[in-house]
Amino acid sequence: MRARRRLHVHALIDGLWPGGAESLLAEQAAGATAAGFEFTVGYLHGKEGPPADRLRRLGIAPEQVPISSLLGPRDLRRVRAHVARVRPDLLHTHLGYSDFLGGIAARSLGIPAVSTLHVMEWDRDLRSRVQLRLIALARLACCQRVVTVSEAARASYLAAWPARRDRVVTVHNGIAAPPRPGTGRAVRAELGIAPGDQVIAMITVLREGKGHRVAVEAVSALRERFPDVRLLILGDGPAEARVRALAAPLGDAAILTGHRGDVMEVLDATDVLLHPSRVDAFPTALLEAMAAGVPVVASRVGGIPEIVDDGHSGVLVEAPPRAEPLARVLGDLVADPSRRRALAAAGRARFEERFTIEAWMRRLSAVYEATIADAPRARGRRRRAGPPRAGSRTAP
Repeated sequence: MRARRRLHVHALIDGLWPGGAESLLAEQAAGATAAGFEFTVGYLHGKEGPPADRLRRLGIAPEQVPISSLLGPRDLRRVRAHVARVRPDLLHTHLGYSDFLGGIAARSLGIPAVSTLHVMEWDRDLRSRVQLRLIALARLACCQRVVTVSEAARASYLAAWPARRDRVVTVHNGIAAPPRPGTGRAVRAELGIAPGDQVIAMITVLREGKGHRVAVEAVSALRERFPDVRLLILGDGPAEARVRALAAPLGDAAILTGHRGDVMEVLDATDVLLHPSRVDAFPTALLEAMAAGVPVVASRVGGIPEIVDDGHSGVLVEAPPRAEPLARVLGDLVADPSRRRALAAAGRARFEERFTIEAWMRRLSAVYEATIADAPRARGRRRRAGPPRAGSRTAP
């Protein structure tokens, strides 16, 4: 019997610098390779960062397709030539420029296309909204499926932009993040954190809306009762100078590390993961904390309630988060190790049930099969695997 040919998925993304979507692409590559896909990557802008390094460790050499604009005919020809040369079975685009240019290229070549949206907030200035509308129209015309990472993000997209409701589906992300028990001791020693200190960590890009101000205020209030509490902030981004200024009054009780590639080791040194964001589609840091067995305190916004079962696998605070109730919730957990352990165990169980890399790949595979079946060149062709659930907004 002839062996079934592997499905070739080509991912096209705007860049491979440190960021949520970029890091998730590297996670997807690891999962897709393990699941038997042929997986290749192209990117459009900028210098490479840690996500590109991880892809190379997986044996995937990302290829840059340099562009200068969204609407330049030369840029479209360059992207089309790249996709034509790679000739995948399916193109999976991430972030706006790749959705627009990659989607048009795929349609012109008769290649099925999927776009994943990683956000649920939209720029409000006129120029950005015109650009976002053009990208949304390209998804509508060129993509057989648009994937949102949470039901909240799906609702936001459908309310804001032109789309076919039946082609916009939710696929919760997953990650390959084995816990690293025992590694936290070295991290604490490196960062000057005493064994008995209580570490509250934030792991997110440093930009507006992520809640760094309210986190600093809550920890400052908390230290009146618990002077051994430390705030550990991982990440970099455009608001780095501002976050450092906000944290300065905490002195050595605040530790800013910049970007780190050893997140699971850092989480092994952490007592509570704090995520007081104002808007978030589906933050990966919460999945990482649950995988590591670290209790989560987060704001009840966006897709976060789809990750955290409030009161069972974590604690949610009402949005917008405020320092006083946040300090009260954190204080209860700092004072109660048994409660922290119970939340951590439930979080780990929820992760194993829903957010492993294997579960994510199963959900994506169903979307890929539906996409190929709906593409004009694929109609009537035998499917490679079982069908997705008919009529479902959320992939199985």
